[in-house]
Amino acid sequence: MNTVFKNIMVAVDFNDAVGKLLGYAEALALQFDAKIWVVHVADPHPDFVGYEPGPQYIRDFRADELREEHKKLQAITNMFLDKKIESAALLIQGSTVETVLNEAKKLQADLLIVGNHKHSFLHNLLSESVSLELLKNGNIPLLTIPINED
Repeated sequence: MNTVFKNIMVAVDFNDAVGKLLGYAEALALQFDAKIWVVHVADPHPDFVGYEPGPQYIRDFRADELREEHKKLQAITNMFLDKKIESAALLIQGSTVETVLNEAKKLQADLLIVGNHKHSFLHNLLSESVSLELLKNGNIPLLTIPINED
């Protein structure tokens, strides 16, 4: 089997591990001449979760927050990825697992890279992680990178 990656999607949070995740993506992209899609999933719009959106100033404030998050995502992408690599930063609202999987399908991603937070046994027993849900529900190769939280 000769695997080739042309579209690599990296799902990121705004935490210290983003550089580590993008480092793995960069190495693979340079090897396979692939495009990197850096994706961050923002909280869904209040209308999607059954709440009224509130007055216009609340909607304007949320729109400003999303614009700032997107600028931050673009800056991170530019900072950590080699300029030779074709890349794009996408900010999408929605439920994390479903949104990541839908976007991976739309982008025809050949590989999904995510961070995996290390937690205690009890924490893992009581809650399922996003990376585990992506593994269970996705049909795309998944590379999980352990994230140490000091």
